[in-house]
Amino acid sequence: MNEKEKFKITGMSCSACSAAIERGLGKLPAVENVSVNLLQNTMEISYDRERLTEADIIQAVKKIGYGAQPFLIEQKKQDSQNQQPEQEKSNITAPGNEVAEMKKRFSLSLLFLAPLFYLSMGSMIGLPIPAGLRGMENVLAMALTQFLLTLPIMVLNKKYFSAGFRALFHGRPNMDSLIATGAGAAMVYGVFTLYRLAYGFGHGDMALVHQSHMDFYFESAGMILTLITLGKYLETRAKSRTNDAITKLLDLTPKTAIRLVEGKEEEIPLAAVAVGDMLIVKNGQQVPVDGMVVQGMGNVDESAITGESIPAEKQPGDSVTGGTINTAGYFQMEAKRVGADTVLAQIIRLVEDASGSKAPIAKLADKISGVFVPIVISIAIGTFFFWWFVLGESFSFALGMAISVLVISCPCALGLATPTAIMVGTGKGAENGILIKSAEALETAHHIDTVVLDKTGTVTEGKPVVTDMLPNMAKGIASSQLLQTAVSLEGLSEHPIAKAIIAAGNKENLTPQTMTDFTNIPGEGIQAKQNGSLYFAGNEKMLRRMLPEETALLAQGEKLTQEGKTVLYIGSASQLMGIIAVADKIKPTSKEAVSLLQHMGVDVLLLTGDNQNAATYMQKQAGIPQVMAEVLPQDKEKKIRKLQEQGKRVAMVGDGINDAPALARADVGIAIGAGTDIAIAAADIVLIKSDLLSVVDALNLSKAVIRNIKQNLFWAFFYNVLGIPIAAGAFYMLWGWKLTPSLAAAAMSCSSIFVVSNALRLKGLKLSKRQETKEAVEKKKEEIKMKKIMTIEG
Repeated sequence: MNEKEKFKITGMSCSACSAAIERGLGKLPAVENVSVNLLQNTMEISYDRERLTEADIIQAVKKIGYGAQPFLIEQKKQDSQNQQPEQEKSNITAPGNEVAEMKKRFSLSLLFLAPLFYLSMGSMIGLPIPAGLRGMENVLAMALTQFLLTLPIMVLNKKYFSAGFRALFHGRPNMDSLIATGAGAAMVYGVFTLYRLAYGFGHGDMALVHQSHMDFYFESAGMILTLITLGKYLETRAKSRTNDAITKLLDLTPKTAIRLVEGKEEEIPLAAVAVGDMLIVKNGQQVPVDGMVVQGMGNVDESAITGESIPAEKQPGDSVTGGTINTAGYFQMEAKRVGADTVLAQIIRLVEDASGSKAPIAKLADKISGVFVPIVISIAIGTFFFWWFVLGESFSFALGMAISVLVISCPCALGLATPTAIMVGTGKGAENGILIKSAEALETAHHIDTVVLDKTGTVTEGKPVVTDMLPNMAKGIASSQLLQTAVSLEGLSEHPIAKAIIAAGNKENLTPQTMTDFTNIPGEGIQAKQNGSLYFAGNEKMLRRMLPEETALLAQGEKLTQEGKTVLYIGSASQLMGIIAVADKIKPTSKEAVSLLQHMGVDVLLLTGDNQNAATYMQKQAGIPQVMAEVLPQDKEKKIRKLQEQGKRVAMVGDGINDAPALARADVGIAIGAGTDIAIAAADIVLIKSDLLSVVDALNLSKAVIRNIKQNLFWAFFYNVLGIPIAAGAFYMLWGWKLTPSLAAAAMSCSSIFVVSNALRLKGLKLSKRQETKEAVEKKKEEIKMKKIMTIEG
């Protein structure tokens, strides 16, 4: 049986490295799939544990020329699961150490490069040179000084040589191989020139001394290594910012919780919290784990999880999420989910998995990277021989051209083009309550041309409410009397409609009155007795059976039914008391979301199992062009498949168990976060906030990320297509354009920095639901203030 495992990979420097590992491990017979992430230095591999062991995989990676170790994120459930975020944080923040080490290496390299550059170039621009190093008589001392200043730079940056030549000897050259070959060639030629000088002075051959005194390449070697290190430092620092979203999520995890034991408060580590514990959350504190409010109340800021800027009021019975903040109030809660089972832990895991996965568009870059470096080495060798043998230029001139080709062609930008954009994009989505499970889903979403919406809980609130109350005024019935009778009857029922009526009664402070002989009549309604009198609540069929002569309110009832509302006729054995209509209300943002989707050129369809009247009414309410009603749960998947057979790219948005097959069948399944676990598991994208505007945001985010990836790939390809010919001297004979190895190194670094910086622009992407006016925010705050209830005991 194949299992997926994650490994930490060391020694990678460019996309050629990741391509080599994927290609090497992919040849193992027990391996089904392998994906290496250059940005995170991780590898995910699916393999048969019966035929291949963890040690075999590590050994195979070592043979290719890199290091590997298991990447342990989760502990077993019986261990302290709550420590998981700390483990993940150490993995996420590791690039910070790399940034510091890179900065130190660059600073020390620059310390030696400055005098080296001054000595090698100073005389050319009229700068004073020490007397002991000036003139032909001191040229050997000058050469030795430059050599000694270059040596520390070589030692400080020995990583390029050890990793580069190791990869080269394994037959899988990478970016480090190009740097090591280029800088090494410059250094070797400099040492060779040093010996030529020594020979010339020793044998009195001043012509040889004069010929060699300008052929030092020590400053080129030092400059290449220092500028490459500067570029890698800036690149690593920028790459570390792509983890900001995950780091922020990890920072939400509190370190401790206050547990209530036998009436006493005790502060305990988060790892000690168990399901069922009673916890206390005071004003200003974080909610430690997922749970339910048992006593008290508070205003909880859930913006970090849902993206909603206005705190939600929590009362007994309401659920709370770990990592959110109680901005006002005090409450006791019961822990329901802890450790890796909490919403926050699942979000972190989803974001990490998505940012570590590969989009199909990345396969093009991977294929090119696999053959890119050998081709560049061949071009560099061809350049050298062309200028030296064919055109008869000097050895040093030809060598400089070859080194420039090697250095400018490092495929860093190519390898960073896709993963940086994906990591920033998925992080941006997580910050706004959009969890994208994989890079493939992210890429597919930008092709979507049809969005199919489930009705209940997706377009609507999913909770029936009383919308109309029509008392039989001809019989002298008041609204309060009608509602009181309905509450007393429905108080004996568990039906969702009963809950809606009871909720309406609670708003009017009505309490159910005692009724006896309760009877549920299938297909009609309910009836019961009060003080010997019979009362009923049911549909038109029940009304015609109980009061066959009653027709007073039937026309109004039929009109409400045509609007998609459920109509209840309330009456006694002698008279009709009135009508109460119940309906599932449309969400406030659904109509706006449908309008925005249509504006984007996306077809929108409503798919529901409800009757045609209810579906048509909701269609008009939300402005949805097409509707498919009375669709059985098992047929929803068939409807999606039929749309796909018509050539459409379909996204299905749903929240129920019956939506799971359709979510799995769709090109992109989008689950409303408040829905069932089964629907969420079947989906490709999860919307934490039950808001259709998040669907618009998800599609816009996908388009922005793919556009960013294409920009990065274009730049990486265009840069090499233009840079390699210039470095090889293609324009030298025409216009005298020539790149020195130092300039080539600077240009290579700029390419990588550009790609990462371009990806970071996604952090500033504006999403639709964030564009809330200041007046609207203030109005919501005022509404919350108006609803505030304080209970003072004792």
